[in-house]
Amino acid sequence: MTDQIQLPLDLPHPARPQRNLRELQKRAPVHRVTTAVGAPAWLVTGYHEIRGLLGDARLGRSHPDPDNAPRSGESVLLDGPRGDYETEQAWVSTMRSRLQPFFSPRHVQAMRPRVEALTGDLLDLLAKQGPPADLARSLALALPREVIGDLLGVPAEDRAALDEWTTAISDASDRERSASGLASLNAYGRELVARKRADPGEDVVSRLGADGSLTDDEIAQLAMGVLFAGYETTAAALCVGTTLLLDSRDQWRALRDDPGLAPAAAEESLRVVSRLLPPDIRYARADLEIAGAAVERGELVMLDMYAAAHDEAVFDDPDRFDITRENNPHLSFGFGLRYCIGAPLARLELQTALTELTRRFPEMQLTAPAGELTVRRASFAAIPESIPVAW
Repeated sequence: MTDQIQLPLDLPHPARPQRNLRELQKRAPVHRVTTAVGAPAWLVTGYHEIRGLLGDARLGRSHPDPDNAPRSGESVLLDGPRGDYETEQAWVSTMRSRLQPFFSPRHVQAMRPRVEALTGDLLDLLAKQGPPADLARSLALALPREVIGDLLGVPAEDRAALDEWTTAISDASDRERSASGLASLNAYGRELVARKRADPGEDVVSRLGADGSLTDDEIAQLAMGVLFAGYETTAAALCVGTTLLLDSRDQWRALRDDPGLAPAAAEESLRVVSRLLPPDIRYARADLEIAGAAVERGELVMLDMYAAAHDEAVFDDPDRFDITRENNPHLSFGFGLRYCIGAPLARLELQTALTELTRRFPEMQLTAPAGELTVRRASFAAIPESIPVAW
């Protein structure tokens, strides 16, 4: 165990391995660190330790003293405590039970034609506009936004504003901007619930309202949580997956020639999405031991998903993007009781987008080296500012 390591160790990027983090991982599975905003924390880098902690009820997202809790950054939603300490576990159970039907395999399968149609429309527009183009804006960011907007019943004209708010919320360097974005998103959520009360449709918000067991504020909270979680991470996975496919011509050709590789390509994109994401943060709800480290109640525990996804003890040649990878037990959807209920929908989006992109644009290429792409700074996900392509 190493004392007082200053974060961040490496800047996230889709095509640049995090060498400093990997070296730290080889020394021990858990380390005492200082976060980017000067708070003490524990950084967990071992795959098996992280997998065990993801489902451990002794860790949570709330804190008994939220105003004085250690933080990883300035995002009010992502970098500090969230939820009520006394009711967190009950609320998580309520949330999962109410949302699970909308993400069941049967319900997601019924969404397949709509996801395929949305993907086709976006690629039609891309073809019509012609090269050069920005694949991030035209597909990787657009598809998750449209899918989650359809699911929640968000009118098409409102979706651009939601994108602005979610980007602001995730700003890890500006707490005022983050708080303003969160306030706007929550206000919109309440407005959307009111609209659906007056004019219900076949969407999640309308059906939650008809259920009668949740208040309007609770429905708004659930809906906006789904919007944030269902958009940014899936968009990041599409960004990194398309970038690395285009950067690995053998991988691109393999998927183009064999669409049956789409499920494996989606899983590999989900494994390497950790290259764009910060560590997951948790707070100890009780004293516990992690790989010999004595963690006290209230301390910040950071689960480094990049380290987990690139652990050589679990993944062969982890720095290689390999859509033929057979053993791929990534943890991008969590593990255990809190496994992400949106996983089936994210997989459907990724499989559809990657399959159709390589089929419709078989000769597409990056017009700039993947390693030179610039990414969003001070944001939850280091999504490329653009993915420049031609065909």
